[in-house]
Order: sequence, then structure tokens, then C-alpha cells
Amino acid sequence: MKRCIRCILPETFPGIQFDEEGVCQYCRRAPATGAQAEKRTAQKARLRARFEELVSQVRGRPGHHCLMSWSGGKDSTYVLWLLKERYDLRVLAFTFDNGFVSPAAMKNMQVVAENLKVDHIIVKPRFDLLRQVFLASTQPGMYPPRALERASGICNTCMALAKGIGLRMALERNIPLLAYGWSPGQIPLASAIFRTNSRMLQAMTEAAMAPLEEATNGQIAVYFPEKHHLENVQECPYNVSPLAFLDYDEDTAVHRIKELTWERPQDTDPNSTNCLLNSFANMIHLEQMGYHPYAMELAGLVREGYMSREEALDRLEIASVPEVVATVETKLGIKGATHLTSASHLEDEE
Repeated sequence: MKRCIRCILPETFPGIQFDEEGVCQYCRRAPATGAQAEKRTAQKARLRARFEELVSQVRGRPGHHCLMSWSGGKDSTYVLWLLKERYDLRVLAFTFDNGFVSPAAMKNMQVVAENLKVDHIIVKPRFDLLRQVFLASTQPGMYPPRALERASGICNTCMALAKGIGLRMALERNIPLLAYGWSPGQIPLASAIFRTNSRMLQAMTEAAMAPLEEATNGQIAVYFPEKHHLENVQECPYNVSPLAFLDYDEDTAVHRIKELTWERPQDTDPNSTNCLLNSFANMIHLEQMGYHPYAMELAGLVREGYMSREEALDRLEIASVPEVVATVETKLGIKGATHLTSASHLEDEE
């Protein structure tokens, strides 16, 4: 398979174009040196300053200063440490339990929460409902192709639920900061700190809920902000993704959280340190779309210099762990069933 010679995007990635040297358009536009690189460095510095300003503003408030969306994985655990220890914030961590959180990740969260002395809430929706949305997420058409460029359909579903639950909790508790552990390859720098208004929150919530409501016959709304939350909101929380603008090194992050007795799970695929469902989601996406769902994220990390091209390619080699996939299929009730659909539906749309 042909890939960009600088990053790792394959020829099967939607809209990919290679120049005569084999470089993709994303790498050609990426700021490598000179004025563009300096501009990006300055943008990160402004975001750091803005974040520190927000921290100073909220630190003296009563209650929790920040709600941390905590998956138990390495990146969100590292951000939790940053918020609590480096920035001295009173953090409420919350975890969306999708029914497939690695037992090792659950153990990690228990010991890390105790060692960091942070409050921790786990939200576990009923599994029959989760099963409905996960099965729907394996079918083409639930999400537009653009949404699938950065994540699988199942991951899009989990992210929508986690964000909805988190936003509702932040609004109900009047928590001013809502933090995420997105790596630099998962979120555009321009979105690293943003604040919406009531009208935008309503539109975003409705858009996120729509495919899930359809898949569950209208049973998913309880996990999202309700109309009265959005209409009566006095102060919309800031969404912050600190790893996008702070110095990020995966080895350093892992070393730091290991000091909190965090251990890397051995039952997940190379691109997850918390979720057993990820292997299954990767397999479905790869077969339907023709490219790995982590390709865009890893390519971004390579371009930014956070990861070598060789390491990124290694992570793409093992899309899923067969034993884990078998366990997931059994729990979802589709063992031996035909659940994959080819990518031909994309060709039909063009």
C-alpha cells in the first residue's frame, strides 16, 4: 500500500493526494520551519498563557474548579495529574463506563484517584442501551464520512456520550472548566480552548444526540443536557485540552503517571490503554473504510514531531487483538454473525 513518505497516511485515506515526491497535501501544508513554525509556536504560547489565566480566575472559587473526562488511559491520566499537581485545581474526575473498560484500567483509576486525592464519579449506562448504539455504530451511514476520518463509528458514539455526560455534569454543578486528555494529534490547536454560548450548546447537543436517539428509539436523552440546563445556563464551561499546547512527550507522561502506580494494561491494542472495545472498533472501521481509524491522529503526531514515522507504522500494524475481539463480539451478541459492510457505500455516494 502506498503511503505518504513523511507521515503515514495511506492511499486509501479519503481525498488523499500525493505530489511527485510522494508527499501528501497535509504534510505539504504543515509548518515545518521558518515563519509558519514560529507562528504555531507563538499560538501555543498564547494558549498556555490563556489557560494559566483561566486557572487563576477559577482557583479561588468554591466547589470543583474543573471536571476531568477521565478514561483511565495514559493521556487523560497525565492531564489529571497536571490539573491537580501542577495547576493546583480542585478536580472532579468522571468516567464514562461503556461496558468494555479494561479491568486493568479500572484498577489504575482506583489507585490513581486515591493517590492524587481527587473525587471520582463513574457513570455506567445500562448495557442493553449501549449494545444498541454500538451495533448501530458498526453500520454505514450512522456518521458522515468526514467524522470517520479521525475516529471509528464506535469511538464517535463513545465520545458523544462521554461529552454529553460531562457537559450535563458541569452545567448541573456549575463547574467552570471541562478538561479532556486529547493528544496533539486528536484535536486541532484552534479548538484547544473554547467556550460556547447557550444557543451553540443546544445545537451541538442536538447534533450529537440525533444518531443515538434514532438508534435507541429516543432513550438516550437522559445522558445529555436537557432543555432547562441549556436555556438557564448562566456560565458556559470552557472546554480545555491541555496536551495540545503544553509540552507533550508520551514517555515522560507515562513515567510520571507510573509514579502514581499506574500500569499499562496488557489486554488492549497498541492504540489504547483503557478500552477493550477499541480492537473491535478498529477492525470494523478498517474493513469498511479501508484505512486504520488512528491513521489521521498518528500522522499528526508524526508531523508535529511527537512520534517517529517508524513507531506510527508499528502501531498501525496491529489494528486489533483477536482474543479481545472475540470477547467483545460475544458480549455484543454477534459472535459468528455477519456484521461487516464493505466500503462500497462510499463509492455509491460519489
